[in-house]
Amino acid sequence: MTDHQGGHDAGRPTANAMRRALKRARDGVALDVAEAAVLLQARGSDLEELAASAGRVRDAGLEAAGRSGVITYSKSVFVPLTRLCRDKCHYCTFATVPGKLRRAGHGMFMSPDEVLEIARRGAELGCKEALITLGDKPEDRWPEAREWLDAHGYDDTIAYVRAMSIRILEETGLLPHLNPGVMSWTDFQRLKPVAPSMGMMLETTATRLWSEPGGPHHGSPDKEPAVRLRVLEDAGRSNVPFTSGLLIGIGETYEERAESLFALRRVSRAYHGIQELILQNFRAKPDTAMRGMPDAELDELVATVAVARHIMGPSACLQAPPNLVDAEYARLIRAGIDDWGGVSPLTPDHVNPERPWPQIDELAQKSAGEGFELRERLCVYPEFVQRGEPWLDPRLFPHVQALADPRTGLAREDAIPAGLPWQEPDEGFTATGRTDLHRTIDSEGRTHDRRDDFDHVYGDWDALREAAAPGMAPQRVDTDVRRALSRAADDPTKLTDDEALALLHADGPALDALTRIADELRRDVVGDEVTYIVTRNINFTNVCYTGCRFCAFAQRRTDADAYTLSLSQVADRAAQAWDVGAVEVCMQGGIHPDLPGTAYFDIARAVKERVPGIHVHAFSPMEVVNGASRTGMSIREWLTAAKEAGLDSLPGTAAEILDDEVRWVLTKGKLPAATWIEVVRTAHELGIRSSSTMMYGHVDQPRHWLGHLRTLARIQQETGGFTEFVTLPFIHTNAPVYLAGIARPGPTDRDNRAVTAMARLLLHPHITNIQTSWVKLGTEGAAEMLRSGANDLGGTLMEETISRMAGSGYGSYRSVRDLTAIAEAAGRPAKPRTTLYGEVPQERQEAAAASDGHLPELLPLLPD
Repeated sequence: MTDHQGGHDAGRPTANAMRRALKRARDGVALDVAEAAVLLQARGSDLEELAASAGRVRDAGLEAAGRSGVITYSKSVFVPLTRLCRDKCHYCTFATVPGKLRRAGHGMFMSPDEVLEIARRGAELGCKEALITLGDKPEDRWPEAREWLDAHGYDDTIAYVRAMSIRILEETGLLPHLNPGVMSWTDFQRLKPVAPSMGMMLETTATRLWSEPGGPHHGSPDKEPAVRLRVLEDAGRSNVPFTSGLLIGIGETYEERAESLFALRRVSRAYHGIQELILQNFRAKPDTAMRGMPDAELDELVATVAVARHIMGPSACLQAPPNLVDAEYARLIRAGIDDWGGVSPLTPDHVNPERPWPQIDELAQKSAGEGFELRERLCVYPEFVQRGEPWLDPRLFPHVQALADPRTGLAREDAIPAGLPWQEPDEGFTATGRTDLHRTIDSEGRTHDRRDDFDHVYGDWDALREAAAPGMAPQRVDTDVRRALSRAADDPTKLTDDEALALLHADGPALDALTRIADELRRDVVGDEVTYIVTRNINFTNVCYTGCRFCAFAQRRTDADAYTLSLSQVADRAAQAWDVGAVEVCMQGGIHPDLPGTAYFDIARAVKERVPGIHVHAFSPMEVVNGASRTGMSIREWLTAAKEAGLDSLPGTAAEILDDEVRWVLTKGKLPAATWIEVVRTAHELGIRSSSTMMYGHVDQPRHWLGHLRTLARIQQETGGFTEFVTLPFIHTNAPVYLAGIARPGPTDRDNRAVTAMARLLLHPHITNIQTSWVKLGTEGAAEMLRSGANDLGGTLMEETISRMAGSGYGSYRSVRDLTAIAEAAGRPAKPRTTLYGEVPQERQEAAAASDGHLPELLPLLPD
């Protein structure tokens, strides 16, 4: 270990350890961290042997990809949008301070004219990538950055990045590759429609280099390894082709460097979204805290490239920046790289300004000397160009296709970038596919038990199985159940978490006692009437690429069961519902990549124009975030516009379990728990009420139910916006996460009774309405829940495809008589309600009574 790397390794490896590790690498045997750390120290003939085996792995991958003997690069321009940053990395010369920018005559951010001038000149020179690099969240540290953004009408730096990306696409035709630093899940949703690829270096997973004073990342909040790994995972969840990599020689040990490579491999295997890894050697720069630290030697970089190739495998794309290796191109090629990264004929490397780019002709010559043809690629790698959805947003298709060779996915080197409109796809609301699914799902069923891209759309099932195991482990409960029952009967608001957890595990006589206590509390709070609503579900599309692993409803646009309704069909169904006595339509759909962010406004408006008196209960928090990100609006702005268009309340679905430990097993790309909470809180502040839900019985445990219910109670105490809590038992039959052998086959009857009873107790006195689902539990199951603390049966539905696609066998419609019979089975009277639990007008009750039991005849299939 060289001194500049911190001296944390206990000497060089023995010759025997090196021979063993080299043999395992040569034989293609999987390496572990210790073996990788040994190989990172290979030098001399050992390093040559290591590089040779890594080169063979690379060659096999290129052959499989149809690019034998090809090494790639991207012809780009470097756009340093702002050099202000809230971090204080001790080796960085890119970041600066406002005073220096002013003295040099620069603004806090590059102006749009400055950005576009670079992009236009790059396009004239045949560049196809605009690499937009900037400091992390400068407005959080520098008031001058905040003032500049405010003066120019941008909420934050990400909003300016988005706006400039659109202008680059429209005015120059270059493809933006975005490096804005640490991004949230929501940031990815905002930027994905405007950039085919993004990136952020992991640099290292050695936390001590961030946490300990004197470390290269100390004082830099965005350099915490856990934060950066979360960014890589959110990129994968969001289906964003993503570039990452390591900065070597900043004080990490060989073991830490190996651990960083394995962390990158874990993310890559879980999400298949890391398009390339950059392996960059530290170069000391004057006027930095680390100016006296030795540069990482070339042998260090060559060994790291070779070990990375063995760890990441043949399909990985590995890059080493050619301007940082002193023309030693051949050694890097032999070690297993297959890409030289971005090379600009116009702009300098603003991160390493003292290191000019090589000439492209020189790079081609050096590559040819090692038997490789230099080929130009786009900022988004060819594999992702050819995959298309969900990795490329439809709004970017025309821009990418204008520059890409359709056969290889590489750049068409003769293509001259030209600006193209950045706009929503033309298809919009065109009725397509199996639009009769709401009826035929009961009579004919689904075509297949899974979508055609089952094996890769959800991520890596083996990695997921490992991730799910800790959350599914049962927890020992030692609390006295009798004491907990006594507390629940006396005052449920005083239940401790330990007591509540004990009751969520209750069984036998203890469970019977628990449900009696909950039922008595229900009687005291809301009385004996069982409420229900005459409503119609309208699922306007099931095309979705979010990758929820519990969902059997979502389909690719080409799948046999896929469909999208037209606006007129949605409005027609709402009108039919009104004619047969409905007071509400509940509308939700898949996250269809072709539907614009304003589509939700169009849906609400179409229904209200056709049926002014009907309550529009629509759009889950996931759909809200999707709409906001597609339109570039904030969540508050989007909800305000939706309310003006006719939205009355939100369904509190997409909650699943509000615990990201469980959530990221259940879903690949749905919104995080914190974002769900942000949406419902914002809606409530705007006077838009919502339901609340919990889906349980999959990869969860009672401790997760407890946390979820406590979270809902806290939100309700703050906002008072929830109308009810809806229990949603997991339907396993066709759920991908069950078909993959990971999830349980739904909750047991014990689970259902315990969840319903504890919802009544833990949400008291804040949420008074507890709803059970006849769709998921059937008549007898729903009646049992009414005896366990529930007071509401939900709606008549009229059509229901989500649970039926998942395998529920309880149909899509219940008449008012059916719902009344369920209430009577529980020994209780039934009463209609509105969405907000108000009185139903007599005229609506009479219309419902006149058509009750005859809906299949009264709701004929509508023509396309």
